[in-house]
Amino acid sequence: MSSSGLSKERLRRMHEAMEGHVARGAMPGLVTLISRRGEVHVDAVGMKAVAGSDPMRRDTLFRIASMTKPMTAAAAMILVEECTLRLDDPVDRLLPELADRRVLKRLDGALDDTVPARRPITLRDLLTLRMGLGHIMAPSSDYPIRKALNEQQLLLGPPHPQELPTPDEWIRRVAAVPLMHHPGEMWMYDLGLDVLGVLIARAAGRPLEAFMRERLFEPLGMKDTGFSVPAEAIDRLATSYAPNPKTGALDLYDVAKGGQWSRPPAFASGSGGLVSTADDCLAFAQMMLNKGRHGRERILSRPSIELMTTDHLTPEQKAGNRIFFGENCGWGFGMSVINRRGDLAESPGTFGWDGGLGTSFRSDPREELVGVLLTQSAFTSPSPPVVLLDFWTSVYQAIDD
Repeated sequence: MSSSGLSKERLRRMHEAMEGHVARGAMPGLVTLISRRGEVHVDAVGMKAVAGSDPMRRDTLFRIASMTKPMTAAAAMILVEECTLRLDDPVDRLLPELADRRVLKRLDGALDDTVPARRPITLRDLLTLRMGLGHIMAPSSDYPIRKALNEQQLLLGPPHPQELPTPDEWIRRVAAVPLMHHPGEMWMYDLGLDVLGVLIARAAGRPLEAFMRERLFEPLGMKDTGFSVPAEAIDRLATSYAPNPKTGALDLYDVAKGGQWSRPPAFASGSGGLVSTADDCLAFAQMMLNKGRHGRERILSRPSIELMTTDHLTPEQKAGNRIFFGENCGWGFGMSVINRRGDLAESPGTFGWDGGLGTSFRSDPREELVGVLLTQSAFTSPSPPVVLLDFWTSVYQAIDD
């Protein structure tokens, strides 16, 4: 056993489990990282592309999709600490497009069958995904609101950064549809963190990426994290795939050179637009684990981290979203929070989130541990794929103290 309390033999067991997923063709390759008490273990398995010859490496770039959310939430809290934003102030001052919202009387009702929102949308609503607009989990596709969202090109599924308009046009499209629920009433996935990105940019007076780079990425040494990949680094970007629902084969989703992330997008998605590496994700996750501190620099205060990693949802708000949380989790600011142990890999107090294009991270204060999984094979549903379940089981079985 090392000083980190991780068993080398059991880490080899993790390698074998991950290698098995690659060998069976679930993805061409992957990168895993575990950090505990200052000791970091990184494992790169397989190739960056199907039938490719360029192996996965520690510095391979991945599209981290919804792992962007906690980073955007942290950027917002930097502005809260500076008193530029306030958690319970209406967003109307900076997002006048979202003033005087109207709310559907029924989720499946006509778009003009609405009532005035009981109160304005707040920053807290965006951080907790309770702004009243997001993905509908009901299978029916004939809801008028769903048709309206499709017409406005909102909530269309996996990220397509080059297809999105500028932030001003995008927020105008959000304002063109009524809310599905009153602000603060119901947790609805995804859209709130994109709205938050627009709010941050307007509050900071500069583009979202510029603010996040200056105040978050550069102080944390996250040199490879951004909303696109520069030409000199494009060879490090893994090809992205989506499993075919009928055949199980890996369909091409996005190439590296000339792909969606090969040039800056018009709209930097605070919900799911970032690319990153295992070490950059570790830097962010470790800062969160360290209660806001990175080396000698403090990014956020301890109280801010505690607020971000507290479950803010009521049982009723979780009830319709078990597919995202399971039975033992809740939602903080931009990330999930584990409340009780119902499984080997459910450690109370752990926080983090997954990316639907095939990634995951968690920080576990109790175990002083960070785990990062980066693959280039997309999820096929909100339920985690087997490789993710096996990774987190492997992380926790490796603890040897």
